[in-house]
Amino acid sequence: MKIINVAGARPNFMKIAPLMKAFADHHGIDPLLVHTGQHYDRRMSDLFFRQLGIPEPDVNLEIGSASHAVQTAEIMKAFEPVVLSHRPDAVLVVGDVNSTIACGLVAVKLGIKLIHVEAGLRSFDRTMPEEINRVLTDSISDVLFCTEQSGVENLRNEGIADEKIFLVGNVMIDTLLSNRRQSEASPVLEELSLETDNYAVLTLHRPANVDDPVVLGRLVDALEVIQADVPVVFPIHPRTRKNLNGSPLARRLAEMPELRLIDPAGYLDFLKLMGSARVVLTDSGGIQEETTILGVPCLTLRANTERPVTTEIGSSRIVGTDTEKIVGAWHEIQAGRWQEPKTPELWDGNAARRIAEALSKAA
Repeated sequence: MKIINVAGARPNFMKIAPLMKAFADHHGIDPLLVHTGQHYDRRMSDLFFRQLGIPEPDVNLEIGSASHAVQTAEIMKAFEPVVLSHRPDAVLVVGDVNSTIACGLVAVKLGIKLIHVEAGLRSFDRTMPEEINRVLTDSISDVLFCTEQSGVENLRNEGIADEKIFLVGNVMIDTLLSNRRQSEASPVLEELSLETDNYAVLTLHRPANVDDPVVLGRLVDALEVIQADVPVVFPIHPRTRKNLNGSPLARRLAEMPELRLIDPAGYLDFLKLMGSARVVLTDSGGIQEETTILGVPCLTLRANTERPVTTEIGSSRIVGTDTEKIVGAWHEIQAGRWQEPKTPELWDGNAARRIAEALSKAA
């Protein structure tokens, strides 16, 4: 069974890594890797591939950054000749980025089976580009692998047949568990003069949070309070940096003595930062999942989540962008009043193996 596996942006890399390893171990699967180049920081892309042990891509489309429409169109134009040349039995896409829907559309229009890993997740917020990508990709997929039970139920509610749906666990957690020991050797805490369990980590990248100065201002207000209690490490996303440059908010951040603004970190350094933190504040869906396994309190800076298991039994709480709510939750964490997270079903490091076995049986 020849499968073209698609990765495009950094969140994809952690998901594709265990799949490529599991497929290489299965004689019935012939995996090819296509990197769309949607992630436009080549240095960071190469670093993630190296640290996660992902093989060199068979094809790199090198699309780069653009608007949603242009990027999606360019990926489709570049990916179609690859599919026509290799004639795979299936195309596998992961997550919810533009590469996911673009390559999925190319596959199904050429009559190629489409496999979606991390299917069924729903925030029910159609203002999120990722939600559109998720819904559309699931609607055209032939095989749908889910990370949590909510995904299974969402797909059933949308009329997708049970025989297409598989609950297999979380491939991103496969990557976390297989790299956690290696991440312990990272010197990042020493380099940033941090003490275990005595600092916070912040990530922000969603347009709803970083494109609106009023919303971003509320988050900076909360940040000002928290950094007065503990150092805050902020690996700043290119979009966020661009919006802050030259703004009054940038001047406020520069005046915060315990704020450590750093460039985006490699996977192992960031895993070490998360795992040793007192709290993580984020608008990332994947980080909600990772902090649940790491047992670190997570304040989700959004009004919703497509990963409800992380709030139901995990370490995450949705606090939105209200300054008082964020600071109040931080004070609860300081006081030790936070739920003890449980491990979601099948988040045991074997999701990629289950996917490989399911596909081998179907071949």
